[in-house]
Amino acid sequence: MTTIDIPTTILRGEDDLPFVDLGDGSTLQLLQVDIEQGLWVVRTKFRPGMTVDTHKHTGTVHAFTLTGSWKYLEYPDELNVAGSYLFEPAGSVHTLHVPESNTEITDVFFIIHGANLNLDPDGNVTTVIDAAGIRDFYFAMCEADGHGRPPVIGT
Repeated sequence: MTTIDIPTTILRGEDDLPFVDLGDGSTLQLLQVDIEQGLWVVRTKFRPGMTVDTHKHTGTVHAFTLTGSWKYLEYPDELNVAGSYLFEPAGSVHTLHVPESNTEITDVFFIIHGANLNLDPDGNVTTVIDAAGIRDFYFAMCEADGHGRPPVIGT
């Protein structure tokens, strides 16, 4: 392999990719997306007291908490705090909740394979969020906020 054949790294600084407001007390930054592999990498910031819709993952998820704390309502004794890593197997169902007692924003980095299936109380799928959907949503939100189309890796 010559130096020309060696793949180069791709760096994105925090300010290269804007956070968009999701309208529910959280903001999202899309870092990477691979439609063919069904991969999406996001950083999400949650305000204290917020709860995300119950959802099921069709693939695995890796989560690393940077600041704050959060848990799944289905596992009340397992609190994710700054520096913690969580692995979610495919098929897992849970409801993310950020404690009201948090004094700071909870900042989490997620590597998601497959789709999130948002569920109603009866377990019926209400919405599907996948790599293509999150990419299109993120770009639309960025453009609406005047950021243009940011340099998300893989798009």
